[in-house]
Amino acid sequence: MKPLHRRKFIKQTGIIALATLAVPNSAFSFTNNEEKKIKVGLIGVGLRGQNHLELLLRRNDVVVTAIADPDNRMLAMANKLITKSGKAIPTIYSNGNYDYKNLLKNENVDAVIISTPWEWHAEQTIAALEAGKIPGVEVSGAIKLAECWDIVNASEKTGIPVMILENVCYRRDVMAVLNMVRKGMFGELLHAQGGYQHDLRGVKFNDGVTPYNSGVEFGNKGFSEAAWRTEHSIKRNGELYPTHGLGPVAVMLDINRGNRLTKLSSIATKARGLHRYIVNHPKGGANHPNAKIKFKLGDIVTTQIQTANEETIVLTHDTNSPRPYNMGFRVQGTNGIWQDNHAGEFNAGLIYFEDKSKPHTWENPEAYMKEHDHYLWKKFESDAVGAGHGGMDFFVINAFIECIKQKTEFPLDVYDLATWYAITPLSEKSIQEGGKLMNIPDFTRGKWKTRKPIFCIDENVNY
Repeated sequence: MKPLHRRKFIKQTGIIALATLAVPNSAFSFTNNEEKKIKVGLIGVGLRGQNHLELLLRRNDVVVTAIADPDNRMLAMANKLITKSGKAIPTIYSNGNYDYKNLLKNENVDAVIISTPWEWHAEQTIAALEAGKIPGVEVSGAIKLAECWDIVNASEKTGIPVMILENVCYRRDVMAVLNMVRKGMFGELLHAQGGYQHDLRGVKFNDGVTPYNSGVEFGNKGFSEAAWRTEHSIKRNGELYPTHGLGPVAVMLDINRGNRLTKLSSIATKARGLHRYIVNHPKGGANHPNAKIKFKLGDIVTTQIQTANEETIVLTHDTNSPRPYNMGFRVQGTNGIWQDNHAGEFNAGLIYFEDKSKPHTWENPEAYMKEHDHYLWKKFESDAVGAGHGGMDFFVINAFIECIKQKTEFPLDVYDLATWYAITPLSEKSIQEGGKLMNIPDFTRGKWKTRKPIFCIDENVNY
């Protein structure tokens, strides 16, 4: 695959319906002598939103002008970060859950980062588009399939792009493997795996006394994600968090750009992990009120996906079991295979190439990772130091800001958001119907056939 040269916004992609996508004029009202500063508002400054806030405060091309969050505790933490940075305190919108709408009326906001509970993502993204703001939206899965279409339709109607902030696509080892895929080292791709395999019991039951494993409370008594995330485990059974596992392999398989997801089938185990956690916790026990709750989410959810180009993908959702963190990536082709057996260390995992490795013998991938390290990591390694999740958070925020500044299409766009989000409601329906095969909509309306891969493919650009 030859590198694609830099494109101006929505040019040469074959996206007829989005050919006129625009960005608010206020975002680009600079003279040639002025430094380009993007005025960013944050909707949601919980712990994830604060990660983004820290990175935005580092930049000289960004001004954080507004924040909306009804949680005064989180606002205080965010203001402390801003004060420490020496930057001005932005306009604060804290008057209830819907005060974010007033932030969207603020003419001093060009773009918004949405880092709120999952059930708010679609509503807030659409509201941002209708207000003329450019949304960068955190990951999750959709609550309803219709939300995915609503976001796509709003983006096309308003002519404003959307970026999904999927940071794992920028993980260093994942990007090195992407390089190897694009160089044909694995041969023709056949199969991929990924997932969210992360013990979150201490997050789902957290009263804020200590960062993790602090209790068995959630909802109104819970802190941070425990205030809302645990409710999904009570009410829903499906692949609730698909994008971390799916996003990186979707990029490798050119999904929505020469390929697409066509069908899925999901199954789930029984639900035992959260109940066991409550019963065994020192602050819980068999007589604790939360021990009487019947959780719906299966401890392990497995989803099989078919692509138009006849590859398969397996996703695993496993957040309620005692286990070390591991995404479980696997990339397999006609000439080789890579497996991520650890937690994302650059030199971890296993790799094998039929034309290079000793027959039937795994290799440590360290030498391959170093040789095929992605140009973005080589260029911005020092800038990524201290950024969240091993540095990959730097790259996703950098891409969002640089694309806005340069009026260039997002590398992970509204079609990716809709496709990846859609896995959740489709998996729920599949499980409800005994693992029935579900059709995955084509949110590009056929344009995937002519759209070209662009994710981190041009060494002439910095995103």
